[in-house]
Amino acid sequence: MKYFIYLFTISFMLSCGNERELQLPQIEKADITKIQDVSVAYLFYDETQPDSVLLNRKNLISTTNWLINVDKRLTLKQAIPHIKYLQEKKQNSSHKNEKAKNYFTCHDLSKNNLGFLEFTNIAFHKESFGNYFAKVSRLESIMTLNVMVKSSNKIIMLGPWDDSNFKTTDILNLHGDLNDLVKSKKLNIKVILDIDDNISFQDYITIKSQLSKLNIENLSFSKDEFIY
Repeated sequence: MKYFIYLFTISFMLSCGNERELQLPQIEKADITKIQDVSVAYLFYDETQPDSVLLNRKNLISTTNWLINVDKRLTLKQAIPHIKYLQEKKQNSSHKNEKAKNYFTCHDLSKNNLGFLEFTNIAFHKESFGNYFAKVSRLESIMTLNVMVKSSNKIIMLGPWDDSNFKTTDILNLHGDLNDLVKSKKLNIKVILDIDDNISFQDYITIKSQLSKLNIENLSFSKDEFIY
């Protein structure tokens, strides 16, 4: 099944006849612009709901690639529980397709068209990264760099090298600052994201998009993300 969305502000007509609007998050340039064999879910921003989120997932088919359309105005606190629910629903399906993936749908500004950001293997944790940090430090010959996202204007990069080895940056400068820091250390480094759940889904997508474009030798990203 193919599915196409032509508007970056999606209007969706629910069965009750009420029209709802969903504003897609924006990214500068998407690496993925075409996906086939998909089904779609929507997370609307809706102030009439207890958590301000309305999830529509009626047309999801477990064997297809999933496009998750999340309103950019939602916070991670509002959106992540629903995203985790969808991940678990697909993982626990008796009709799984191991090749099918999950993507967030975005508005690619460079082409004024749709772009997609994969999150198939991301595990979202509503807790501190502390225990995980200690575990990988003991078991792996790799250094961890904790990227602590407090807001769009306050991102702290904290490494284990010494007590003074941290840098505060922001969304606009994250890519360059992280690139400089990693290259200067000349180590095998794994980035762990530790994100305040009050940031917007738009800010989250911006950060993930920037990090996905880093192509640095000996740099990897943890599949575990700590959002609380």
